[in-house]
Amino acid sequence: MEELARLAGITVRTLRFYRERRLIPPPRREGRIAWYNDHHLSRLRTISALLERGHTLSGIAELAEAFDHGRDVGDLLGLGAPTEEIPVRLTPEELADHFAGEVTAENLAAAMELGYLGTDGDEIVHISRRLLDVSAALVREGIPLAEVLDAGHRVRRHAEALAALFTDLITRHASEEDLQRLRPLAKSVVDAELSMALDRRLRKEP
Repeated sequence: MEELARLAGITVRTLRFYRERRLIPPPRREGRIAWYNDHHLSRLRTISALLERGHTLSGIAELAEAFDHGRDVGDLLGLGAPTEEIPVRLTPEELADHFAGEVTAENLAAAMELGYLGTDGDEIVHISRRLLDVSAALVREGIPLAEVLDAGHRVRRHAEALAALFTDLITRHASEEDLQRLRPLAKSVVDAELSMALDRRLRKEP
């Protein structure tokens, strides 16, 4: 416990408090010995980053409880369970390989806040294979992960507005049961409009 607290930059008293609040999972025990690992250290560093971003301990505890019990972070953030996206299970080492040198406590906290990442035991769960692959590709192109996550946060706001627009349009003229069946049409409209907007940007048109 003393070694873990030292590596995390906190006091043993704070670590005990986090354990009591169930902000970190229990250690593996062998007799009277409690073993902590890199997963615990990563969680503590993420807690520190979330606190620095203005999150409360109660909110962090709710996130931690969701992660440790396999609940979808998207549900916790009001996003609902994805119906088309495929979650990906990763070890911390595999996540680091996707974003070499970019997996910092701050970036982990931002990804958690977006609902991109959760944990299940010693594994990390990314909510979407497509988002994971695209984010990794952008980082390989030299774009900092922090900026990729910030862009994701802004895209989320626009996507929510588009989803609300489409939902309102359908429910004014059909029923909520039709939403799932007609969602490919909404995605096609957004994809086509984004494609044309990128064309205009490339041609430097107003």
